[in-house]
Amino acid sequence: MKADVYERITSRIVAELEQGVRPWLKPWNAEHAAGRITRPLRFNGQPYQGINVLMLWGESVAKGYAAPIWLTFKQACELGAHVRKGEHGSLVVYADRIRRKEMDDATGEEAEREIPFLKGYTVFNVEQVEGLPAHYYAVAEPRLDTVQRIERADTFFAATGAAIRHGGSMAYYSATDDRVQMPPFESFRDTESYYATLAHEVTHWTQHGKRLDREFGRKRWGDEGYALEELVAELGAAFLSADLDLTPEPREDHASYIASWLKVLKNDKRAIFTAASHAQRAADYLNGLQVSREAQAA
Repeated sequence: MKADVYERITSRIVAELEQGVRPWLKPWNAEHAAGRITRPLRFNGQPYQGINVLMLWGESVAKGYAAPIWLTFKQACELGAHVRKGEHGSLVVYADRIRRKEMDDATGEEAEREIPFLKGYTVFNVEQVEGLPAHYYAVAEPRLDTVQRIERADTFFAATGAAIRHGGSMAYYSATDDRVQMPPFESFRDTESYYATLAHEVTHWTQHGKRLDREFGRKRWGDEGYALEELVAELGAAFLSADLDLTPEPREDHASYIASWLKVLKNDKRAIFTAASHAQRAADYLNGLQVSREAQAA
């Protein structure tokens, strides 16, 4: 690609953070039937993952799309539809590798090695496309707000097996004790903020050496390794909130992290890709624990 994909995406996220906007808050609500699956979806219903989730969430916010479904120009044509004239697509990426033969200086022999790189392609939101089957445009029934505990979320976090204690006024993960500490449920301003905060701390819980063993070279509070781990937890909470169909408001204390995230992203154009990848891994790990518990119960 002509432009550096890493730099393009990082620059966009940096610009949004500098405006105080967190681009990973999911933009969809019940306006669309597929909004109950609140990650961006491919035309066949498969959810996007990692950095593509952030990119397409950001596109939806910027362009006001309510539908979370995306497809390529070719896929639209294959469905008998067409992209409206004048519409501009959105970038998504995937990892690929090229094989290259190089001379090994030590042996003097030719050796083949794989070089990873990102490829980008263009997708369109279904709201930019005319003539698709009706279910792509389906509108959901409105849902009532709730101010009580959410059973699916309680079940999810219980199935992780994480030690979660309640009390005090602070939310944190203690690596020393390997436990999550949460303020009482009743102390949160709304139900979904409680679960988003819990998702953030349980994402931190996955960093432990006996789980995903995530370190980033942290030496002290506030250094770049610390900031990167906080970004992983922030994105992990966003992914899990989407998986659990929650729409939390921004936590007030997260505003204090924006400056440290900006420093990390400006110093390393690949940092957001690293954070998104680790956040996806954490979300996958926590979702995998649900399957394990179900299998044990069977």
